[in-house]
Amino acid sequence: MTTLVTGATGNTGRHVVAELVRRGERVRALTRNPAAAAELLPAGVDLVAGTHTAPAELGAALDGADRLHITVTPGLAEAGPELVRRAVDAGVRRMTAVWGGETGPTERAVAGSGTEWTVLEPQEFMANALTWVDSIRAEGVVREPYDSPSAIVHEADIAAVAAIALLDDGHAGRSYNLTGPETLTLSERLAILSKATGRDIAFVPITHEQAVERLMATGVSRADAEFVIDWYAEPNAAATTVDPAVERLTGRPARTFAQWAAEHAERF
Repeated sequence: MTTLVTGATGNTGRHVVAELVRRGERVRALTRNPAAAAELLPAGVDLVAGTHTAPAELGAALDGADRLHITVTPGLAEAGPELVRRAVDAGVRRMTAVWGGETGPTERAVAGSGTEWTVLEPQEFMANALTWVDSIRAEGVVREPYDSPSAIVHEADIAAVAAIALLDDGHAGRSYNLTGPETLTLSERLAILSKATGRDIAFVPITHEQAVERLMATGVSRADAEFVIDWYAEPNAAATTVDPAVERLTGRPARTFAQWAAEHAERF
């Protein structure tokens, strides 16, 4: 049995690859740059050049794949349904998809694929803190518009649940809301990160519009940027409420932000 993992070097994808390898599975990793991926992913992974946003070019990647893991990204909105169709035609019979924050075309295509599918609905990733690396290293500050609470989830926990859904029975047709074990405001996360790095980190508020424009400067559309910043302005109940799904599915407590901070402290 072979599992094709898209976005294999991304925040969650690389953890999905590692978890599947740990469980002794054959993994095919889809990546734009196989040479660079070889330095990030475990030995023995089959590296295939390509991107899930160009499904017409994935014939070889899908050939012989029994399972498929998809990370929904903004660029997948139009290509996602085609990717799902091609996967089904190639013989994929089990899928997992990490949603893009809402139920969009790809998520609907997965649910209507006729395969054994599971949609993972993580709330805010702990890895989002990596966007602060430059300002923390240079100035010891984080500039954000809101000191919002969030039940942030470790990307390795998302991967652990993905591997369970891909390999174990009993998860077909389910959607799992995934959070960490605690709800933390931005200030509380910075305090934890300060302790892990041994340096003072200050929260410097910026305006809502400044946050939107900063995100647009990275290539994000205004509509998508406003969607993201509006989410921080008024996070919904699912984003701020701890869900026990990770512990229930994996049999162990969800990882804390303190654990994540210790793992990544050197980067700050």
